[in-house]
Amino acid sequence: MASHEPTAAVIAADLAGMRSQTFGLARRAGLDPHLHALAPRGIWRHVPAAWWPAPLRAVMPLGLGPDYRDHPVISIGGSGGAVGAALRRQGARVIQVQNPRLSPARFDLVIANRHDRISGPNVVLTRTALHGVTPALLDQARREWTPLLAHLPRPLVAVLVGGGNGRFRLGRAEGAVLATQLDAMMRRDRVGIALTPSRRTDPAVCGELQRALAGPDAWIWDQTGPNPYMGLLACADAIVVTVDSVSMISEAVATSAPVMVASLPGRSRRIGHFLRDLTQAGRIRPFAGRLETWPVTPLDDTVMAAEAVRHYLGLAAAV
Repeated sequence: MASHEPTAAVIAADLAGMRSQTFGLARRAGLDPHLHALAPRGIWRHVPAAWWPAPLRAVMPLGLGPDYRDHPVISIGGSGGAVGAALRRQGARVIQVQNPRLSPARFDLVIANRHDRISGPNVVLTRTALHGVTPALLDQARREWTPLLAHLPRPLVAVLVGGGNGRFRLGRAEGAVLATQLDAMMRRDRVGIALTPSRRTDPAVCGELQRALAGPDAWIWDQTGPNPYMGLLACADAIVVTVDSVSMISEAVATSAPVMVASLPGRSRRIGHFLRDLTQAGRIRPFAGRLETWPVTPLDDTVMAAEAVRHYLGLAAAV
């Protein structure tokens, strides 16, 4: 069935995190997103996007079609920002997600995190990354996954495991530490554990977790069959998430569960600012190997960002 929502062209690398943020924003603003995958070509793959003299020639053809000026464009990140700014010079209406590492004045609207430390009259700052985790999706996932997780003890702790990156380390040794903490929580606090690794999780880390959490009170997704991620968010009484992923933490705090963040070796100034904002909001606490619960309410700044997009496009406010 054809969508009756206005179309939005999404200029992004074909990565799960990029799609989650741009598609989540678009859909919650009442737009029908279509990905035009961003793929730099030749030497430009090795050159920062801000240095591209002709961004539209530095990437593979985007396939936008001749009517792209009739629809909003949503770009994301530094590479997407370079292309988005070039499209705006040609008359497109461009909404940029994340710090473009260019002047915000080169876009119609910029939606960035507070920890990006940018400002301007057309800049909207959020505490969390953008995403598509809505109450309706959580309700649907809860109905689907509650029977599948019913064999686990309550309270149920969902564990979201990321992976090492340029800022934090998560290899076998760090996986063993996390596994020991989770096993201690399971035994001392008599909780059930439902754990999902991500695409970035080192297989050696998965092995450590599987060895430590073997038994009837824990379930670890083997990355076959339906992805349980949304179901774990929906069904959890509490959530543990590794510190490396702003996106996973942002999606976790959009639920009604208290969120504990598992530390890893490494540091990031930007993620440090992000965590401080959520700590001050009472939404997260450090994970210390024990279950902690406290009163929380969902925190989701994607709602505010989507309303800013609707206002800019002249669309009626969402009901």
